[in-house]
Amino acid sequence: MVNSKEKMRGMTKKQRWVLVRIVVSGILLTGLQFVGLAGWYQLTACALAYLVVSYDILVKSIRGLLSGQLMDENFLMSVASLGAFGLGIYEGNGDYNEAIAVMLFYQIGELFQSCAVTKSRRTITSLMDIRPDLAHTEREKGEWETVTPDAVETGSIIIVQPGERVPLDGVVVSGESTLDTAALTGESVPREIGEGDEIMSGCINLRGLLRVRTTRPFRESTVSKILALMQEATVRKAKSEQFITRFARLYTPIVCTAALVMALLPPLADLCAGNGATWSTWLYRSLLFLVISCPCALVLSIPLSFFAGIGGAGRAGILIKGSHFIETLAACRVAVFDKTGTLTRGVFEVVGTHKSPYPIQELLRYAAAAECASPHPISRSLCRACENPVENSSVTHVQDLHGFGVTALVEGHRVAVGNAKLMAQEGIADIPPCDCSGTLVHVAIDRHYAGHILISDSLKPHSSSAILQLKKMGIEKTVLLTGDNRRAAEAITNKLALDELHCDLLPATKVEKVEELMRQNIGSLFFVGDGVNDAPVLARADVGIAMGALGSDAAIEAADVVIMDDDPLRIPLAIRIARRCMRIVRQNIAFALITKFACLMLGAFGLANMWFAIFADVGVLVLCVLNSIRALYSR
Repeated sequence: MVNSKEKMRGMTKKQRWVLVRIVVSGILLTGLQFVGLAGWYQLTACALAYLVVSYDILVKSIRGLLSGQLMDENFLMSVASLGAFGLGIYEGNGDYNEAIAVMLFYQIGELFQSCAVTKSRRTITSLMDIRPDLAHTEREKGEWETVTPDAVETGSIIIVQPGERVPLDGVVVSGESTLDTAALTGESVPREIGEGDEIMSGCINLRGLLRVRTTRPFRESTVSKILALMQEATVRKAKSEQFITRFARLYTPIVCTAALVMALLPPLADLCAGNGATWSTWLYRSLLFLVISCPCALVLSIPLSFFAGIGGAGRAGILIKGSHFIETLAACRVAVFDKTGTLTRGVFEVVGTHKSPYPIQELLRYAAAAECASPHPISRSLCRACENPVENSSVTHVQDLHGFGVTALVEGHRVAVGNAKLMAQEGIADIPPCDCSGTLVHVAIDRHYAGHILISDSLKPHSSSAILQLKKMGIEKTVLLTGDNRRAAEAITNKLALDELHCDLLPATKVEKVEELMRQNIGSLFFVGDGVNDAPVLARADVGIAMGALGSDAAIEAADVVIMDDDPLRIPLAIRIARRCMRIVRQNIAFALITKFACLMLGAFGLANMWFAIFADVGVLVLCVLNSIRALYSR
């Protein structure tokens, strides 16, 4: 169990000082109840207890008064507490306890709220505390040099020791290890990596020594992008947050005017009617009115709710660039997806061979040998699928025929690998049809048709689950926008049971399709993509969601939300977090307004005292803050 000293260490210096003042003032207030002081001695002791706990609030009120910005909660509490003090002097009863209690409990509420903000900020800071300070670069003769990450050039070899954070993005040259990627992706399961695997900066190397060839400068690395995105997250305000700020500016002067009218009008009416003026009674009620009406519960808890929501999403590997996008994402009813790299892996794989008299590995052996020099993704997929590759020295006369395919001599045999046009050039007229979805790579050996290889971009493991969850959450329309051909796009659409498909699109036509969907007024729309060609659509959509692990820099910059591990299941999770945050915001607004207006009526009719008013102010604040910090934790 965490003891009190550990809790104190978790507070800032300013918070600890406020806590000390609260304790000292509380002790003085309690002691005065048992010490029989009277007259000026009692007034002096009570004034000391009051000033200990309230001097900073009074100073802020004076500064606001001098700058012309007096209509805030500090001004309300100062007027109410000083009025209660003056009322005790006026009536001569020596009762200053309520004046002290107003400030005492107000400071308790402020301290509670400050600690909650600090907790939220530390949650986000802990996510951002992934910037590596040093990098070990490999020099000649195997020597190491320790430098700052921004001094490492792209293409350099760096050494990452066990227990260290990876300083820059790169590819593992040698070594095997396990990475802790929780700070980047929110995924608690460590990731196994080895030679040839990509590695992101900010991860923690849990075991073996790694040699990594850097692929990006530090300013463009994953960790730098995350820090930049999180810094942007607090800039944009949601409509609810802006409404509360505007509301407080109008609400406070109206309340002050109402309190002044309450203090003056009824006593003057009594005088006009020939009755004795009850100045103290109505002054007391007006002071209650000021304390109860303090809008700090709304002004403080609403921004805290959004701040906690951003922090909670960050802990789950979802970076939201501002509270405005939480509000918009919660209202989304249309989901639009790019295909490659978003719902699919974006990596071509050999699915099988068709219409071939050759065993699958023998056909792949010839095809991979002919394609061995090509950097095309389809060529790379053939090479990866081949288990027994041909020696490079056995491959000659390679010709890359742009738009057709490749021809080569492989172990003395003429091999042609490509599309139907290439087969026609080879004198092969009758190509067997294939109804399977994917890309067909035809192969001819010594000008005889040898079959075709089916290559496809497979779905991500959680794509189907993500679409199903979105529909259960009330997403009314799911749409696929892709530049791919209709046959491949329809296969994905049918597998995922999407509602609408638009294929063979250019980036500009993707934007046009999104604008058409937005004009249908079904609800707010979010678009999910990862490539450079998706950046215009991400910027145009109500909410743009980018796949951040493998996504392009342009897509991440244009997006409003970034999924750090590329898992489609993070999309419904982001919407759940946004909707939960908005429920908390609405709960706080409704609870604070209903409670305050009810208490204001009780105070106006003399059915409440100052202790009741303190609860209506500080109690509501504490309850709203407690409710707000729930947004830090996502289920």
